[in-house]
Amino acid sequence: MKIDEAREVRTTCPYCGVGCGVLAKVAANGEVTVRGDPDHPANFGRLCSKGSALAETIDLDGRLLYPEIHGRHTDWDEALDLVASTFSRTIAEHGRDAVAFYVSGQLLTEDYYVANKLMKGFIGSANIDTNSRLCMASSVAGHRRAFGSDTVPGSYEDLELADLIVLVGSNLAWCHPVLYQRIAAAREKRPDMKVVLVDPRRTMTSDIADMHLAIAPDGDVALFTGLLAYLGQHNALDRTYITAHTTGFGQALFAASALDLAGIAAATDLGEDELVRFYSLFAATANTVTVYSQGVNQSSSGTDKVNAIINCHLATGRIGKPGAGPFSVTGQPNAMGGREVGGLANMLAAHMEIENPEHRDRVQRFWSAPAVAEKPGLKAVEMFQAVADGRIKALWIMATNPVDSMPDADAVEAAIKACPFVVVSDVLAKTDTVRHAHVRLPAAAWGEKDGSVTNSERRISRQRAFLATPGEARADWWIVAEVAKQMGFDEAFSHPSPADIFAEHAALSAFENDGARDFDIGAYAGVDGEDYDALAPFQWPAPSQGTPLWPAGQAGRPEGGVQAGHSSASTRFFANGNFYTPDGKARFIPIRPVPQTRTNEKFPLVLNTGRVRDHWHTMTRTGKSQRLSQHLAEPFAEIHPADAQHFGIGDADIVRVSTEHGEVLLRALVTARQRPGSVFVPMHWTDQFSARARVDALVAPITDPISGQPASKNVAARVERFAAVAFGFAVLAERPASIDADYWSLARCAAGWRLELALEADRDWPGFAASLFGADAPGETLAYHDVAGGHYRFARFAGSRLTGALYLAPRPVAVSRGWAVEQLSADHADRRGRLAIVAGRPGGNSVDRGAIVCSCFGVGVNQIAEAVRGGCVSVEAIGATLHAGTNCGSCRAEIRTIIEARRLHAAE
Repeated sequence: MKIDEAREVRTTCPYCGVGCGVLAKVAANGEVTVRGDPDHPANFGRLCSKGSALAETIDLDGRLLYPEIHGRHTDWDEALDLVASTFSRTIAEHGRDAVAFYVSGQLLTEDYYVANKLMKGFIGSANIDTNSRLCMASSVAGHRRAFGSDTVPGSYEDLELADLIVLVGSNLAWCHPVLYQRIAAAREKRPDMKVVLVDPRRTMTSDIADMHLAIAPDGDVALFTGLLAYLGQHNALDRTYITAHTTGFGQALFAASALDLAGIAAATDLGEDELVRFYSLFAATANTVTVYSQGVNQSSSGTDKVNAIINCHLATGRIGKPGAGPFSVTGQPNAMGGREVGGLANMLAAHMEIENPEHRDRVQRFWSAPAVAEKPGLKAVEMFQAVADGRIKALWIMATNPVDSMPDADAVEAAIKACPFVVVSDVLAKTDTVRHAHVRLPAAAWGEKDGSVTNSERRISRQRAFLATPGEARADWWIVAEVAKQMGFDEAFSHPSPADIFAEHAALSAFENDGARDFDIGAYAGVDGEDYDALAPFQWPAPSQGTPLWPAGQAGRPEGGVQAGHSSASTRFFANGNFYTPDGKARFIPIRPVPQTRTNEKFPLVLNTGRVRDHWHTMTRTGKSQRLSQHLAEPFAEIHPADAQHFGIGDADIVRVSTEHGEVLLRALVTARQRPGSVFVPMHWTDQFSARARVDALVAPITDPISGQPASKNVAARVERFAAVAFGFAVLAERPASIDADYWSLARCAAGWRLELALEADRDWPGFAASLFGADAPGETLAYHDVAGGHYRFARFAGSRLTGALYLAPRPVAVSRGWAVEQLSADHADRRGRLAIVAGRPGGNSVDRGAIVCSCFGVGVNQIAEAVRGGCVSVEAIGATLHAGTNCGSCRAEIRTIIEARRLHAAE
C-alpha cells in the first residue's frame, strides 16, 4: 500500500492481548512518533511503557532484509523454490505428517489464516501449532469443555462495572497495564469496588488489592472447587440459571465437596479465615468478574483450573451479564485471531472442530481443498519432540523464538539443529532460533505490516502500515502463499491483498453457519480494499444478517476509519444460556484437586517464570529500546529473605538456579514480595543479551493432559551462590564483539550499551578492558588500580567523547548506573570530569537520578525520594512534580512503596 506520511495512521499495538489503538505519525524528516488512540475502545488513549516506546523499536539495526540460504544472500525465487520443493519432496517420501509449521501470536490474522489453510487443507496435516499454546491453550480447552466453544463471554467494560474483581495468576499491573489502569480509574469513581489478588507473589498488582491470597503454587483448583462447595453450603446459588441453562451441577458439587475447609487450607497454604473472607465476599457480590491469566493457564492442571473458575460463575449465574463473568486475558497481540483461524493443532478454522467430520467436510468444500486433516496434529511440546526423534523432517518457524520460549529449551535447540530442513521467517537476522535456520526469510515488521488482530475481548482491529517495507522483506501471508503456489496450489492462494484474505476468512465464518457456531463475522465477507482500509474496531459476532460497523457518513468512511456510534458497543454471550453444546446448555465439569508438589530434597524450591514490566517475550523488539531497559536491565532471581539467608545469598549476588534440565546465572533480588520456598525468574533474556539466562531451558516439558500447555509456573529447582572473584559494570559506546565472562548481561542505553559482569577467576584486567572497548580503537585510556583491594577502573576517550568505562570490584559494583550511562552522551573535554568518571561518582553539579522507576519519563528513585523530602507525600503529588506515573501508570505501585519507605525512615 502507499504510505502517506502526511497524516497519523490508526493502527494497533503489537504487544499484549489488550489490543490498544495507536496513532502513528511519520514526520517529513522520517521521524516516527506514537500516542494512544483516544477513540479506540480498548484503551481510550492510554498506552503502557512498551506501547509508548514503540517508535524506538522500528529501526533497521539487526534486520533480516534479504532471503538467505545457508547464510548466503539470495533472491526470493531461489529461496521460495527451495522451501516449496523440499517440503513437497519430504511429503512425497515420508508422508504429510513429516512436515510442520510452528507459528505465532505475533502473526496477523491474515498470515495465520493462510498458513493454517496451507497446512490443514492442502498439505493435509494438522501439524501446525503456535506459541499461543504456551499462553492460553488451557483457556481454550476449558471454554470448549464448559461452553462447547472457545468463547470469551465478556468485555473490558465489565471490569469497570464489576463490584468485585478476582485476579487469579495475573500480574495485571505489569502484564496488562492498560486494563489495570481502567480498573484503578473505576475504583476511584466507586470506592466500594473490591479487588482480590490470588498469586503466590505479592506483585505490583497487589497495590490495588483489598485482599491478597498468597496461594501455594497450583493451589487454584483446590481454591475454586472449595468455593463451589461453599456456595452450595451457604445457599448462594442461582438455582434458576443452573436448571435452565446447565447440566452436571450435582456431580460437580459432589466432587467439590471432597475437601473440607481444613483440607482446602492445607492444599492452598492459606488460612481458613482467609478462605472464609474470600468465599463470603464472592458469595455476597452479584457483579463479580474473575480475571485469569498465565498463573492459571501455564500449569499441568490448567484446564481444570479454568473449569473450576467457570463452575463458580455458572453456579451463581454470573456470566455474560454487565460486570459479571469469567474472563481470560491473553498474553499475545493476536492469540485470539489465531484461535479464530484454527492456528492450534487441534482446531479448524472459524472455531470448527477437527474431530467433527461435518466440520471437516464444510471447510474442505469451502476451500476446495484436496484433503483436510482428519485428526489433531502435534501440539508444541510434542512437535519439537517429533523433530528431535526424526518424525518431522522439515520445519517452518514463523515469527517466534522457540529456542528461548519452549520448555526444555536446550533440547528444543538440539532438535532444531539436527532437523534436516529448517525455515525461519523473522524480522531479525540474529536470534537464538534464526541462527539454526537453513533458509531465512525476511518478514515485514510492525509499522510495515497490514492486516488485523483480535484482542482479549474479541475485538477485531486493524494494524495498518505507515512505513515502507525495507530491503526484500515481505508480509508473512505473501511468503506462505508464494510457497503454496510453488507447491502446486496456485488458484487457492492467489490472494491479491490482505483485504481479500480477510474477506475469505469472514465468509468461512458464515459458511453454513445457522447460529450453531459462535464465531461469525459474515457481515464483512464482502469487504473490499477501500472498506478494509476504513475498517474500524468491532467486537464479534457480526453475522451476515447484521450491519457491518463501518464509520458513519457517506459510505461510512471518515478519514482514518474511525468507527462512529459503535466503537464502545459490547457484546456478551450466555446471559440467557444458548451455549454451543448439542443441547444448548453449559457443562459443569466435576473436578477433584490433585496435589502438584514437585519439589524434593535435591530441588527444594519452586521455580516460577514470567514477565517483567517493560520487556516483551524474548526482547527482539523491546531490546532495541534504551528506555525499556532502564527499569530492569539484567536477568534476576527473586528470592525471599529467609531462603536467601538459608542458602547464603546476599542481595545483588550472582546465583546459579538449576533444575534437572539445566542451569542459569542470574542476579539475586532478595525481597519479601516473593513467597518463601519459591524463586521467580523472568523469561525474556536470551543468548543475545546475556551469558546464561535462558530460563526456559530449566522448565520440564510437563504439560496439561487436555490442553497440552506447559507447566511453566511450578518447576522444582535449587539456588546457590555463584562464587565470583570479581564483579563488573561497564558502559560502552559500541556493542562488544565478544564478552569473555562467566556472567554478563547487556542492555541498550542512551548513546550505547550498559554491561553487568561477574567472573569466577582473575584476568589480565587491562587486556580485558581493551577487549570490551575495542583493542584497536584509538583513544586515551585512564585507569585506576587497587590490586590489594581488587578494585580496577578504566575509562577510554576518543577526543572529548567517552567510548567506554569499566568498573571492577570484589563485590557488586556500587557505581550509579544511571549517572554512568549519561556520561556516554556528555562532553568530556575537561580533565577533571574525566577523572570523576574514573572515580565512578558524580562530580560538580552532576545529578544522579538513581535507578529508573518510571520508564515513560526516565524518573529515578533518587528524584522521587528528593520530591518526597520536599513535601510530595502522594503518588498524585509525585506525578504533578515529576510526571512519573502519569502515562501508563504501571510504576505507581513502586512510587507508593518509595513514599512509604521514606515516611517510615522519617518516623524512626
